Amino acid sequence: MYKVMKTFVCIGCMNPVTGKGRTSVDIGVNANQVLVDKFCYLGDMLSAGRDADAAVKTRVRIGWNKFRQLVPLHTNKDTSLIMRLYSSCVQSSMLHGSETWPIRKENEVALQRAEMRMVRWMCGIKLQDRFPSKGLKERLGLGDKISVLQQNRLRWYGHVPRKEDND
Repeated sequence: MYKVMKTFVCIGCMNPVTGKGRTSVDIGVNANQVLVDKFCYLGDMLSAGRDADAAVKTRVRIGWNKFRQLVPLHTNKDTSLIMRLYSSCVQSSMLHGSETWPIRKENEVALQRAEMRMVRWMCGIKLQDRFPSKGLKERLGLGDKISVLQQNRLRWYGHVPRKEDND
């Protein structure tokens, strides 16, 4: 007999998915399937709603975790090394799976806000210093995260028309 767990904790997301107040569907052989509003699959948060709020929040948190792992390297004065690490580790982990997100303005703002906090940390500039964000991004050679997101979506869309029907 199979038991349905009340709470599943994904190692990658560390967000509990609870079965409280959810519907349980009998799928035969003494097993039940629990229907939930959101769950973590391969490090990406999937939700029953038609928004990407949970996925963006999870990806921002994962990006911050990667960024904190690289903090000891931020003392290096070689900005090209820091930016290569940032784009390959932090930015790619923040935008993983973003090709399929139904992105809204609030999600774009959350991604940009997290990126600017990281950029200010890398430059050693506080928000009270009133240094413009564009100047910081130019200093580090960073592009706009939203344009990278759009490029990823367009690249993914290019694969969709070429997909065969039997795939």
